[in-house]
Amino acid sequence: MTTFENIAAKVRANERISADEALFLFTSNDLLAIGELAALANGRKNGKNVFFNVNRHINPTNICVNRCAFCAFSRTPGDDGAYTLALEEVCRKAKQAAEEGATEVHIVGGLHPDLPFEYYEKALGSIRQVAPGLHIKAFTAVEIDYFGRISGLSIEQVFERLKAAGLGSMPGGGAEILVEEVRQKICPEKISGARWLEIIRLAHLAGLKTNATILYGHVEGPADRVRHMEMLRELQDETGGFQAFIPLAFQPENSDLKLNIRGTSGLDDLKTLAIARIFLDNFNHIKAYWVMLGEKIAQVSLAFGVNDLDGTVVEEKIGHDAGARSPQSLTKEGIIRLIGKAGRTPVERDTLYRPINSY
Repeated sequence: MTTFENIAAKVRANERISADEALFLFTSNDLLAIGELAALANGRKNGKNVFFNVNRHINPTNICVNRCAFCAFSRTPGDDGAYTLALEEVCRKAKQAAEEGATEVHIVGGLHPDLPFEYYEKALGSIRQVAPGLHIKAFTAVEIDYFGRISGLSIEQVFERLKAAGLGSMPGGGAEILVEEVRQKICPEKISGARWLEIIRLAHLAGLKTNATILYGHVEGPADRVRHMEMLRELQDETGGFQAFIPLAFQPENSDLKLNIRGTSGLDDLKTLAIARIFLDNFNHIKAYWVMLGEKIAQVSLAFGVNDLDGTVVEEKIGHDAGARSPQSLTKEGIIRLIGKAGRTPVERDTLYRPINSY
């Protein structure tokens, strides 16, 4: 019989909990007890350190052949607000980021019907020329799959060419919910959950570190969240290529899914982050994406197993188009202050979690 006491004993003994036990935690309303277990699990891995980096987001285009029901970012050609950045503008943003102290650019965008694969290759190569010190974290598994389709290349060849152009790692977007029944309700045009996992596996085999996300708080249930995390845990057992897990709170305001969906509560956010920390025992880092959570919940999450607050971000579009009310960027000093006031040690890192400075 599953009990909270049995689960707690496992966590204290540093033993792996099962999917059924993770689901049991979602049924518990004892948030503080769950948070205490998550803090214990996190402390073993990271002590009091909380990581952040100085980064900038660049979204080359919001024109996309897919129109996922949850997405308020994508446009079709000719829509109000549709845009595609010239390569010169991508380079300008990257160079400015480097001049302002960024160590990373984070590049994701829509699946543009007319841009060739070479546009993305040139974008990476151009960034490497104007800002050679920047780490380029770019393209979701969904974009990589699309590049293969429009270029006629295998996924292995896509990775080979992008790495040669300057790709250093990948973000974890496009995962949404990997459970296919839910995926068909929110993004039926997007690659399947199985294909997402396959692309990420190939990225890891190509020597690229990636992150992993989950989009929660829409039409999925707790069992779907647990199954999603279980699939990630299984792949991490196999490849070890994931760096951080990033729960993304659904923003309903400007989404086609907004009817009868209120989004997440602070309690749900903290519980999801904490259970992720307990269940994903083979992930080193759990990230609170302050853009979607808001600064205060992100700060409180540091007592619930979280050890990463992402970065300065600068010009975040995807979450804000969906209705996020957080600022579009935070200063380095602002992040350091958030972490310090939570009683944790702020550690500036690079993309691969190598410490740069401790404050």
